Amino acid sequence: MQVNDFTPLALSHSLPERRRRRSRRASSPWLSLLLCGIGAVTAMGQQANPSPSPTPAPVDQSLSVPQIAPDYKADQTQLPELGRVGVDMDRQQPLSLRDAIKLAEFDLLGAHGAYDPHLTSQAYYERIVTPALSFLSGGANGAVTTEDVTGTMRVEGLVPRGGGNYRFDFSSARANTNSSFAAFNPQYPSSFTFNFTQPLVRGLSIDLPRRQIEIARKNLSLSDAQFRERAINTITLVQRAYWDLVFSLLNLQVQLDSVHDARAQLEHNKRLVVEGQLAPIDVVAAEAQIATFEQSLYSALEDVARTENILKALIAENQQAAIWSMAIVPTDSVSETVPEISLADAMKLAIDNRPELQQLKLAREINQIDQSYFRNQTRPEIDLTGTYGAVGAAGTLTSTTSPFTASTNLLINHVNQISASPVLNLNLAPIPVPPVTPIPPDLVGGYGRSLDNLLTNRYNTFRVGVSVSLPLRNRTAEAELGRSLVEGQRITTQREQQEEAIQVDVRNSLQVMRSSEARLRAAAANRAASEQQYESEKRRLDAGQSTVFLVLERQTALATARGNELRAQTDLNKAIAELQRATGNALTVNSIVVRVR
Repeated sequence: MQVNDFTPLALSHSLPERRRRRSRRASSPWLSLLLCGIGAVTAMGQQANPSPSPTPAPVDQSLSVPQIAPDYKADQTQLPELGRVGVDMDRQQPLSLRDAIKLAEFDLLGAHGAYDPHLTSQAYYERIVTPALSFLSGGANGAVTTEDVTGTMRVEGLVPRGGGNYRFDFSSARANTNSSFAAFNPQYPSSFTFNFTQPLVRGLSIDLPRRQIEIARKNLSLSDAQFRERAINTITLVQRAYWDLVFSLLNLQVQLDSVHDARAQLEHNKRLVVEGQLAPIDVVAAEAQIATFEQSLYSALEDVARTENILKALIAENQQAAIWSMAIVPTDSVSETVPEISLADAMKLAIDNRPELQQLKLAREINQIDQSYFRNQTRPEIDLTGTYGAVGAAGTLTSTTSPFTASTNLLINHVNQISASPVLNLNLAPIPVPPVTPIPPDLVGGYGRSLDNLLTNRYNTFRVGVSVSLPLRNRTAEAELGRSLVEGQRITTQREQQEEAIQVDVRNSLQVMRSSEARLRAAAANRAASEQQYESEKRRLDAGQSTVFLVLERQTALATARGNELRAQTDLNKAIAELQRATGNALTVNSIVVRVR
């Protein structure tokens, strides 16, 4: 009969050989390495394997049901290694909960700008030829030709307070002309103008640019609150995944301990069989117990791989990250101090910190900005306007004689000569020559002289006034105002509903935490009692007062109790993480700073 046959006789004959093979498997290098990695978390607590699956009911032979792999025989000499797919057990990565959370952090980026002055500039060359259609055109050969090089600059912008706007214009040029009426050629005109408009009613407290700026600021804060919500949820997921990995690793250690205990019981039963105190079938029962615990061992290994991959997916940068090929070894203990907090304090924390309420608060503030703007738009438009300007000029003087008076002066001189002739003896008084307006000497010069005249402010213009615009009806602004008022009522109702939902969330989280703490105490007491019962049952078996069946039952109960205790420990840690999420202080407790740049 083959060794891998599952008949009781085959199991009886193969016991020594199987024991040696299992001992070799337990002491192999890869298993030692796994135990070393798990050793970092062994001190966190003990846990047991889930209860063995119940024995299936026998198949009704009267039904035509095909058998499942009727010729299959398991190879007892080959069991898969306790390794994780794609993980090099020689590369271990110690990881604390704080480090896991830091790996999940990220930042947001924002920008803002509105009241920066706007500068525009222009420079050009221009040549204009105009036909001489008037006697006063002053052109030669039937046309007037003007050439100039001009430069302009404008600075304009908005005033952050009051809704005013300003504009400053500057221009200068160099002009040449062939007009006979030009006293200066070339000429260097220059000028500047400053305009300012200040709303007195509509646009005084708020206008469209300020509304957009304030909403942009609130949206930046809203993005911050939305990111905080995502960050808190991410932190909670990381915490849950971390404690699930801790549980699965410790559960794997518990299953290994259970296998070792079952093997020790097997050796003990063999000695009792040799001594004649037990029947050979009791050795088979111990063998079956080992097989059951081995199944649980590999199920626990599968859980380790699954929970480790979930945690890696949350903290790895991408699928090429080095951590995917490493074995994560948690370093934080599962035993934490349960926070002492009342329902009133927890609710206050939630109201102050929950990002959902912060988002609704910001939405309400944005709505109030809209209400203020649309209410302002229903008012009349009355603006105070002011303008101040100055000009400067200079050029090269072409003549001191005006072409308009040159011929008249010549005629007056001739008439005066005739009147004064002794031959005619007219005795007429001479006609006075009209005075010539003198050319100011400060206008003679080049471009520098023109700028000097501009800065001395000799030639200026000033104007101030009021502009009034009274809309007979402004239904657009009134409709927008009504819409914003309705939106404000909706946001208020939504906040009340959100506060109620948060209250339920906080109450449930507190209850779960307190229930988890109570279950942990009960599970610890049950584990301690199961240990005592197991040891007592073994002593009774040695004294002939018990049976192997009862000993194995106590052994299974102890494994289950250890698992329940470990599950209660990790459940308590996850409940604390959920309470941090419900109260909104997960960032503060875990020292996470959210930055919006």
